[in-house]
Amino acid sequence: MVLALIMFGLGMGLRKVDFQQLLEQPRTLAVGLFTQIVLLPILAIILVAFFDISPAFKIGILLLSVCPGGVTSNLVSYFAKGNVALAVSLTVTNAVITLFTIPVLVHMFLDLFYNTPGTYIDLPFFDTVFSIFLVTILPAVLGMLARLRFGRKIMEVQKIVNITLPILLVSVFAIKFLGGESNGGTAMTMAEIKTLTPIVIVLNVGAFLLGHGVAAIFGMSFRNANTIAIEIGLHNTALALLVAGEFLGNSDMEKPALVYALYSFFITYGLSIAWVRFRLSRLKKRSNPNKPL
Repeated sequence: MVLALIMFGLGMGLRKVDFQQLLEQPRTLAVGLFTQIVLLPILAIILVAFFDISPAFKIGILLLSVCPGGVTSNLVSYFAKGNVALAVSLTVTNAVITLFTIPVLVHMFLDLFYNTPGTYIDLPFFDTVFSIFLVTILPAVLGMLARLRFGRKIMEVQKIVNITLPILLVSVFAIKFLGGESNGGTAMTMAEIKTLTPIVIVLNVGAFLLGHGVAAIFGMSFRNANTIAIEIGLHNTALALLVAGEFLGNSDMEKPALVYALYSFFITYGLSIAWVRFRLSRLKKRSNPNKPL
């Protein structure tokens, strides 16, 4: 329900110019999507192969890698002076593509890292696609239609939604962290947080650096590169929780997303701002090469 409200709020904020980016920057958008959809899961596979963690935790980490581009990434792109229109285009386009990539890739991950003759979990393709559509694409479309129908009046509603949704999302995370499994929680322990913390931090930093690295290879501008890195670094943890908890019915698979949510915003925001300041300092040195230190 909370994820549906988040997507409804995203839909209310979409404008015609956001969709124009799909036509005006097809190469940049394609590079960002390729990094999100193909390279990020490969990075996650390498990561879970390196760390000695339970199969359920491995699936949780891999699930995070197929749910990149959370709504908060657009906010971070704004604060980091990134290309917000590109960020929104990546978020929206990736939301549509993950309708089909999530069930396919998660099914593959389960076969590789979790399923054994005695333990088997299946993720039905069409049921999963339909369920994700109901809580992501449909609410976003309804939000867009509401904006078209009510125009500027919807902006007042959006302000309320922008304040309310983060509170609801934090409440859901708090329940998942602190509540027992009988109350909708995951019964997370400090030992599990300590186990997962270095892994999610490596994933977060690695995803951010991957975005910058790929963008540099393809000759993207610094502004677009930072935007792509932010989109890849900040994942849709609400969607990961939905798939792990509701579709797979495994609370242990939810835990990596919860721990990731503890750090990812601050790490990605900090890295993006540091990258901008480093860039500005380099440009100043180039413009004043003879200035004494």
